[in-house]
Amino acid sequence: MPRLAVGVEYDGTGFAGWQSQRGARTIQAAVESAVSKVAAAPVVVHAAGRTDTGVHASGQVAHFDSGAARTQRQWLLGINSLLPNDVAIRWVRSVPADFDARRTALWRRYRYLVHQSPVRPALSRMRAWWLTDALECATMRSAATAWIGEHDFSAFRAAGCQSHTPWRCVHSIEVHELEDIVAFEITANAFLYHMVRNLVGTLVEIGRHRQPPEWANELLQGRNRKLAAATAPAAGLSLAAIGYPAEYDLPEPRGGLIIV
Repeated sequence: MPRLAVGVEYDGTGFAGWQSQRGARTIQAAVESAVSKVAAAPVVVHAAGRTDTGVHASGQVAHFDSGAARTQRQWLLGINSLLPNDVAIRWVRSVPADFDARRTALWRRYRYLVHQSPVRPALSRMRAWWLTDALECATMRSAATAWIGEHDFSAFRAAGCQSHTPWRCVHSIEVHELEDIVAFEITANAFLYHMVRNLVGTLVEIGRHRQPPEWANELLQGRNRKLAAATAPAAGLSLAAIGYPAEYDLPEPRGGLIIV
């Protein structure tokens, strides 16, 4: 049966995460409902990453199988016409049967936004973590270098993580500052449960000068989650991009910072 890949973006504020759950509003359920109506048959949609409650995405990728005779444009317009306003399909592509949105991915990039302001912001309240403190970005960049490469990230792994191994390979960690917004962009082969939010929570403590830069490496080596910083709020996190082998010819991830 033909397989299609889709690029998905969503505002996670009103959802209980990606994965379908009984009695809860989820992105997967919304997308599957729309796809099934266009296909005129039940369809299961598989995503590259199961984002949590309140987490957004500008670069989620998913796949599904369908024998319905539809062009890519018909899939795109039809699905979007049936989705709620806080979810949208950005593109549709035909892919080989061996493509799997999760297993084929080479890397994932998450973006976390912090809004530093002495007064409470209104527009970014569900897109960024509001902090009254100013963060020192140079210090956070220096501290984050300890995490580059393949490491045991047990210190940044939530208790509910179901991964069989705490080892992950972090390709890059970037810290950008644009006026009162600080954006953390973390790229890795894969992530543990709450790993990005725990890494950001630790960097924020360092950026506030509550901990020295060396603390990042001490936590990594100690492998004790109880000693690390609190988990950053979900609202500031978004799945920004996912990389795949060139042979699948999927659209390039969109660049630039999404502020609000």
